[in-house]
Amino acid sequence: MSLPKRIVLVGPMGAGKSTIGRQLARELGFRFVDSDRLIEARCGANIPWIFDVEGEAGFRVRESAMLSELATEDQIVLATGGGAVMKPENHAVLKQDALVVYLKTSIEQQVERTRRDRNRPLLQHEDPESVLRQLFALRDPLYSQLADIVMHTDRKSPRLVVRQLINRISPRTPRHRRQVRKENHKHA
Repeated sequence: MSLPKRIVLVGPMGAGKSTIGRQLARELGFRFVDSDRLIEARCGANIPWIFDVEGEAGFRVRESAMLSELATEDQIVLATGGGAVMKPENHAVLKQDALVVYLKTSIEQQVERTRRDRNRPLLQHEDPESVLRQLFALRDPLYSQLADIVMHTDRKSPRLVVRQLINRISPRTPRHRRQVRKENHKHA
């Protein structure tokens, strides 16, 4: 089985898309791209500022344009923002020549992983857990519908998730080939 042109990570805030994506890209010899960070770099402003000035709708327009641009690139692992699935026109773009992986995590894990993060405008609320529950109810069906693979990340290290994901994608990655050669040299 050959590797897909692109691997797209979808899922809620705190699922580990950036951390897992970075490690997965390194293992596959792909480039890692975080769409939110790229939007910030292009705008010269962070996401909370973009939300304040342009609102969520303005940010989603930027996000859709970024996803369309990235859909033409090969050998990337793309970590998307949690709300990228909310615009139906993004669905075909996310799936285009790509393997879509839903990194699924519990609300409890999301709360734990995001509780100190001030760079998440939707969670700047007196009850972030209720916001996470509402977002999950809206977005989980969309993540599941788009996903080629669903990986649960609760109580798993990013390294373990990456290893499990690689085994599901293709056991013949560059790293895998190096390990097989190393083992063959030991036995020779």
